[in-house]
Amino acid sequence: MAARFSDNGVYGTPTDAAVVSAGTGLSVTIRAGVEGSLRGHAWTSGATAVTLPVTANSSGQTRIDRVVLRLDRSAWTVRAAVKQGTPGAGVPALSQSTGDTGTYEIPLAEVTLLSGAGTVTVTRKELYVGTRVRPCTSSTRNPLPVPGEINFETDTGRAVQWTGSSWRSVFDDSGVINVNAPTAAWSNEVDCVLEKRNGNVHLRLGAFKRAGGTLADDIESRLPAIIPAAYRHPTRDQYGLAYITGVNIGRFIVYSNASTRAGQVWLVNKPTISSGDSVLPMSGLSWVVD
Repeated sequence: MAARFSDNGVYGTPTDAAVVSAGTGLSVTIRAGVEGSLRGHAWTSGATAVTLPVTANSSGQTRIDRVVLRLDRSAWTVRAAVKQGTPGAGVPALSQSTGDTGTYEIPLAEVTLLSGAGTVTVTRKELYVGTRVRPCTSSTRNPLPVPGEINFETDTGRAVQWTGSSWRSVFDDSGVINVNAPTAAWSNEVDCVLEKRNGNVHLRLGAFKRAGGTLADDIESRLPAIIPAAYRHPTRDQYGLAYITGVNIGRFIVYSNASTRAGQVWLVNKPTISSGDSVLPMSGLSWVVD
């Protein structure tokens, strides 16, 4: 019943000091003050460091042992142990019996022992207890999250993960959003739409027709689309090309939230455009927003 009360592993993150380090000679040391959980059974390394012996290797080949955290159901104890490997055969397999008999192991480290060596090399392999996905709303995220924690916002449908310094989107889907913004000078012949997926905005500008008078080649003009604030890049403008009636090419800018033209789309480099001419922007601009 308790096996899923907590994920299997030690408590902490990879930024903590190693749980296992090389000891003196043929031994490894388990750091003091480490706690963990294995199939619902608590474990602590204790108040002082623990030394575990490593069997000598005179085989003529390199041997790799594992340091494991082991639940032994014959005595219902959880202990750190060295699981000896076979020379030349790589890392020994973990035992993970899930019934009410046998052993269940998770990795803490790998120990490399050259043939005839009097010392060992330890490589970190700790398995850390994870964090569960926490339901919340966009205004009730955990105020004191731990690195790796994921919150699912029931009001937005977003899943966000705490990096240790900020929340980042793991999953979100805005659906299709129409961003037409008609002006007297331009008409929307094909809708402009965007979608936000997993922190990225994907924009497809439609087709525009000049409804006003002739637009001189040295005059910039705002096209009939605007990006809502939540979907603008915070600092970087986006650039694209457009086909213009008469086998001509123009350039447009989608302005960032930091611009005085925030969210607006402007045609900035182009030939003279006559009334009734079409502007067909390239599709597929995208940028990161969170």
